[in-house]
Amino acid sequence: MALTANDADTFDYVVVGSGAGGSVVAGRLVEDPQTTVCVLESGPSDRHPYIHLPAGFIKIMFNPAYTWQFKAEPTANTNGRPVAIPIGRTVGGSSSINGMVINRGQAADFNSWAQQGNRNWGYADVLPYFKKFERRIGEGESLYRGREGKIPVTDTDWRHPVSEAFIAGAAGMGIPRNKDYNGPSQFGVGYFQRAIEKGLRRSAARQFLLPACKTGRLDLRTHARASAIVFEGNRAVGVRYTDERDRSRVREVRARREVIVSGGTLNTPRLLQISGVGSGELLQRLGVSVVQDLPGVGENFRDHYSVRVVGRAKNIKTMNELSRGPAFVGQVARWLARRPSILALSPSHVHCFWKSEEFMEGADLQIVFTPASYKAGFVSLLDDFPGMSCGLWQHRPESTGYVRARAADPFIDPEIQPNYLAHPVDRRAMINGVRLARKLLHRPELGPYFDHETLPGPDVETDDEIFDFLRQYGSTVWHLIGTSKMGPRSNPMAVVDDELRVHGVAGLRVVDASVMPSMPSANTYASTLMIAEKAADMIRGRTPLESASLPQSDRL
Repeated sequence: MALTANDADTFDYVVVGSGAGGSVVAGRLVEDPQTTVCVLESGPSDRHPYIHLPAGFIKIMFNPAYTWQFKAEPTANTNGRPVAIPIGRTVGGSSSINGMVINRGQAADFNSWAQQGNRNWGYADVLPYFKKFERRIGEGESLYRGREGKIPVTDTDWRHPVSEAFIAGAAGMGIPRNKDYNGPSQFGVGYFQRAIEKGLRRSAARQFLLPACKTGRLDLRTHARASAIVFEGNRAVGVRYTDERDRSRVREVRARREVIVSGGTLNTPRLLQISGVGSGELLQRLGVSVVQDLPGVGENFRDHYSVRVVGRAKNIKTMNELSRGPAFVGQVARWLARRPSILALSPSHVHCFWKSEEFMEGADLQIVFTPASYKAGFVSLLDDFPGMSCGLWQHRPESTGYVRARAADPFIDPEIQPNYLAHPVDRRAMINGVRLARKLLHRPELGPYFDHETLPGPDVETDDEIFDFLRQYGSTVWHLIGTSKMGPRSNPMAVVDDELRVHGVAGLRVVDASVMPSMPSANTYASTLMIAEKAADMIRGRTPLESASLPQSDRL
């Protein structure tokens, strides 16, 4: 059923946001031949070539035309710095600007979700949905890997002697090599898997949303900033939005069945709050009429706080040199010929999932290694010397913060407070993580290429000195979750139930990373795609995919 002039502003579903969650849900919904969907995206189209060139993320990340340039509130644990948190504001959302890494996490992460009262969210339940979105190109056991999905998942094909030496050094420390960390076990070291194919980023929009537009039943509206969810009583019936190019133009689009909010961990709670769903006390301060008092909206905010240990390289050219002059021309030529090239890399080359304390049974740290280095305090300027970087973060931070609207005006950024390193467990894990990164860089296998440490430098030795380094140089890695926490109604901080329906109202769901009740041991992109695949089946009233038959150690 194609849209006509008479019903162009009324659809079965209205989806706010075209990121990973919105793209997957919208694309799946229009697979039903009579269903119509409108998707509202605040940003522009994704036609900029740097979006599709994997290395181009560094050019797009801080471009306000394609990103929300949010900042976290400063604290003593960030040395009074406001930490920049740019997120995607274009078709595809952050799937159009992220690092493209596909990393699911550990079985225990999702079993924990189920144990918090979320039925059918254990690892055996969600694994079929991880498999559903992916088209794995490479090794992998059929129990764990999907081969027929829309998102291609490829192995890193560009190799470098420094990366090989880093992997050998980790193995020499007793860290096992792991070719498929998305398989039976995450533990170990190896090369990352990513959503890149034939040298190009394959975003959720390109794989799900834009093909669905060709049905004639999906209306994608760009430059459309959602300003309020429209309610009749306690039922969501539509969305009011403002044209980003002319703020005097305000329109409303109606939903016959449901409104689905997929704005992401920062924008979703802000939209709920300015629409009357959130803490009654906050809404009163904002001058917003209360539709549903839900104190958990915007709370439970978690993020991965990361820092880099940097070394100067010797006896070899690193990506720092390959990105300049004649060497770069050569890399461009390789990319054009569809040969392995630095232009088709995710920013993280090698993974190392390990533990911050010897007594631990599982990994609580993620270490990412790249034969490149950035100037101190920057994530977009390569050093002028040959370098290597060992980034790290704690898998499951205990520190929690909040996202709260400052005003009812959708053009005023929310107050964002992650409370990085507020919990002592987080501080201890990160300090130990820096020590582990240093050990890895000083392994004899890396010796032919490692010259000396430049950041934090050999003068930083004690726990207090390392903590000061974390405070001064730490930053986000854009793994934002939790502000619309999934949980039973009996949990006063829960925002959505285990079918992602907002508590206390009708016709309203949230489908994005904000529903995660706790942080997975991973980059959050893959889990968001999984959530959206599972949500689409729920919304369509389809029988859930059959739970996976897992080894006893991975079951609830």
